[in-house]
Amino acid sequence: MRSFPLFTDYEPFRTWRADPAQWLPIALDIARSHGLACAAPHVFATGTNIVMALDEKLILKIFPPFLRSQFVSERGSVAQLRGQLRIAIPEIVVEGERDGWSYLVITRLPGILGEQAWPSLPEEEKERVLAEIGETIAEVQRAPIGALARIEPDWGTFMRGQIAGCRARHERLGLPQKFLRGLDELLRDAAALIPLDKPPVILTGEYIPENFLLRRDGDGWHLAGLIDFGDVMTGWGEYDLLGPSAFMTAGMPRRVRSLFDGFGYSDGDITPNLKRRLMALMLLHRASDPVRKICIEGWQERAGDLFELQDLLWPI
Repeated sequence: MRSFPLFTDYEPFRTWRADPAQWLPIALDIARSHGLACAAPHVFATGTNIVMALDEKLILKIFPPFLRSQFVSERGSVAQLRGQLRIAIPEIVVEGERDGWSYLVITRLPGILGEQAWPSLPEEEKERVLAEIGETIAEVQRAPIGALARIEPDWGTFMRGQIAGCRARHERLGLPQKFLRGLDELLRDAAALIPLDKPPVILTGEYIPENFLLRRDGDGWHLAGLIDFGDVMTGWGEYDLLGPSAFMTAGMPRRVRSLFDGFGYSDGDITPNLKRRLMALMLLHRASDPVRKICIEGWQERAGDLFELQDLLWPI
């Protein structure tokens, strides 16, 4: 039987993963070893790890050794959040290891992937879904963190590391100079604005369309489920407002208001300090890349500096 190869970083793994012929026989053997049927496997091309549907009910996720932390986060998060949310999350059916690679078999949730459905939703239904996302973020953050408290790095260590590497990151990613000019001042503000010692909450870091499912009921579209907990950490709750802010609100006041209302923020909470903190957190996010990930048409021309950009992102 073929064995999994050894990888130490992501790019060679990503290239290898892109050719299912390299790993599908091993994945099918894993399924068979647990007595799981897999008559018509479906490979998901997106995501970080190997993900395939065994059938209409089960998903197999396989994590290479250098991404074992994502396996630990996914397994721990699904266990910790079970029974805590009104919407569905996967349940673990099987877990195991092959050649040092960890894997989970989880239940497959019903619904339409957000990235497929979101673009065609009517505007009023986008606002409703954003409110439900805000509610779900708050609900996740009310859950006890339990064993997730042991996930590393802790919030303070993570933020200090992100601040130290922020300028180099955004220079490398091509953030326009007019925004880079204000970055050092923003990072000085961040040290005071971003709490490092408050009780942490569960953060997924990725409330984005490819990580949730939607369903269509008699009154339209609703949030139906959350998937992919591989990047879960714990920390300051506003961090999880950034995914929807970058990918979904599009700088539209009613959408932003819907997200914040669902999260539990009133008009009185929407202060200049909040916007400044969110701007800092967006640039410090683990996946931050404004040039490619702020979904506002023409934002680089419409904002002259980071202050104007934060007002463009959160115009309320």
